Amino acid sequence: MSRGLYGIKLGMTRLFDESKREIPVTIVECPPAYVSEIRTVEKNGYNAIQLAFQPTKEKLLTKPQLNHLKKAGLGPFKYVREIRNMEGEFTLGAEVNVSIFKKGEIVRVTGISKGKGFQGVIKRHGFRGGRASHGSKFHRAPGSIGSSTFPSEVVKGKRMPGHAGAKTTTIRNLQIVEIDPDNHLVFIKGAIPGPNRSIVKIEVI
Repeated sequence: MSRGLYGIKLGMTRLFDESKREIPVTIVECPPAYVSEIRTVEKNGYNAIQLAFQPTKEKLLTKPQLNHLKKAGLGPFKYVREIRNMEGEFTLGAEVNVSIFKKGEIVRVTGISKGKGFQGVIKRHGFRGGRASHGSKFHRAPGSIGSSTFPSEVVKGKRMPGHAGAKTTTIRNLQIVEIDPDNHLVFIKGAIPGPNRSIVKIEVI
């Protein structure tokens, strides 16, 4: 069983503990979410609760989306996401907020990493590169990518230039430093994936 909530990454700042030691933290705003559907093993093949959060205008949703939310007695919401194997008993329309977390808990945070566009092997994979000395004609190229007579082809999975970032990324063993329930804020020690204003999932390990 797990406990989790979705939030919006606001950015990084710093806090100070009792001994005046500086702690770098990421601020995540977790607005109250409401249960829009309860998924079960018998009906759906897995256990999960579906959460709707961040109210929006009706005209921005399709009729199927609006009707789905109306079944739970909810209005229009911008985001609908799931948390699997959620701890506790829930009913349709029930509110879930930052009170499910406790200060000092260890969590994992999942988000979509910052997109870097098309990058070469040095930036994308950390290749060393060639010599920068006079006369060298091999600086940032990947080097030989093929094989000799056998198998005489580029093997599948070869590290090559390409699109970097913009992937689902999870960072584990992060600590909740502080919680501000009045403003729906969670302060997490260290950095988390994604740009500011992106959606992240926080789960207690």
